[in-house]
Order: sequence, then C-alpha cells, then structure tokens
Amino acid sequence: MTGQHCWGYGEEDGPSEWHRSFSIAEGDRQSPIDIVPSQATYNPSLKPLVVSYELCTSLSISNNGHSVMVNFEDYDDKTVISGGPLESPYRLKQFHFHWGTKSNQGSEHTVNGKSFPCELHLVHWNAKKYSSFEEAADAPDGLAVIGIFLDTGHQHTGMNRLTDALYMVKFKGTKAQFDNFNPKCLLPSKQDYWTYPGSLTTPPLNESVLWIVLKDPIYISEKQMLKFRKTLFYTSEEEDGRIHMVNNFRPPQPLKGRTVQASFKS
Repeated sequence: MTGQHCWGYGEEDGPSEWHRSFSIAEGDRQSPIDIVPSQATYNPSLKPLVVSYELCTSLSISNNGHSVMVNFEDYDDKTVISGGPLESPYRLKQFHFHWGTKSNQGSEHTVNGKSFPCELHLVHWNAKKYSSFEEAADAPDGLAVIGIFLDTGHQHTGMNRLTDALYMVKFKGTKAQFDNFNPKCLLPSKQDYWTYPGSLTTPPLNESVLWIVLKDPIYISEKQMLKFRKTLFYTSEEEDGRIHMVNNFRPPQPLKGRTVQASFKS
C-alpha cells in the first residue's frame, strides 16, 4: 500500500494506523500538538506577522478526498507571508480546512486540551531556497503554515463565497474554477501567534513545517459550519454509501522536547 490511497480518517486507515505506511508518523517533530499557553515561551524578538495577499490569484477549489482546498498561483512573490518567525518570505500555495461532526471537535491543534469546530491551514513554501513546492515540502525549513481556529458565532461574510462554492466539489476528485478570492478576509484582526517546528498533519507527514498558530479564532455561523459537514463527501460520485466528509483531523502528537514560542505575553 503506497501513495494517496492507503490512508484516511476511518477506523482501519485513520491516524492511529498511519505509522504502518509512514514511519515518520512517530518522529520527533510531528503535528498537530496541544498548545499549553502557560508553558509557551514568550519571545520578545519574534516580529509581527506580515501577510501580503493583496495581489493573490486564486485558481480553483477542489475535494481531494481528505479535505477541501483552494489553490493559488505561486510562480512569483506576489502573495507571501513574512516577518514573524520567518527569515525570508514564504509563498502562498493553498489553504484547506479540518473539521468535526460537532462543535467540540474538529480542529487539529488544541489549546489547553480544548478543540475548536474547525481549523484553517494556509500553506506557504520557501521559494527563496527551493525551486518548487514539492522540493520545499521535503526540507526542514521548506514550509510555513498559518493555523487559524474557527469557532461558531455570527455569520462570516468572507466565508459565504466559499461555503456557497462547496456544492461544486461535493465528491472526491472534483475541482472547480474559483477566482478572485482573497483569504486575507479569513484572518482574525489581531495576529498574536504561537510558533513551533512541526510537520504536515496528513501523510506523508514530512517534518518540514514551521507552524504559526494564531491565538484568536475567527467566527462563522452554525449554518456555514453545517455546509462543510453536509455538502462534502469522502467518496466519489458513483460509490454506494456516500460518506460525509467530517472528522478529518489528526489528534495532537507528543511534543518530544520541542519549545512552543509565543509572540505575546500571556
């Protein structure tokens, strides 16, 4: 069993089984983690995060059988993040979500053991040092991912365009054009963050990610959250017994001596 097809989020192929095909699953810098704010180290030399998405070009929205993802043009440095813990700008490649069936589960990172209903990951790569996303995804300093918690509250206008597009990618392997979407609208107004060295949270689980997890969540309505839970399927169209795409999160992994740094005093 190799490649994309040997893993999922079910009992037989879920996170607790991934180490059978991907031994790095038991590595020293795996993600996500439980963030314990009282144990994070305030680092006054961490800079504010600079998110430069003004000129971004969104291309498509797709269902890869594990999540829903929006892809961006990434052949130049028009759409980058810099500052924060980063030494050079990292280019935006895609964003995707992880969510649960109910509001007390769904996020991958947790804070003091608490889960959020959903977590957004904005994935960036180090184009200064590497020539492609694939090459960067193999390197210890190749990727930088911003993690944002989603909680339920009032409707989020920026999210409507996205939740309204989900029906176009209901099934695994589907893709639709999705242009003029700027994910800057999905950032909380304050960008205090925790940062630590980690990994991809889906196979191949490469230990190539510098994580930047924002402290403040954004809020979306219960109705918007339901669209994720009710519209998307893990399965392709023709398969019997359609399975809703939910609970596509990996539980927190052991810290194994890593330090979580905070950009703010708690």
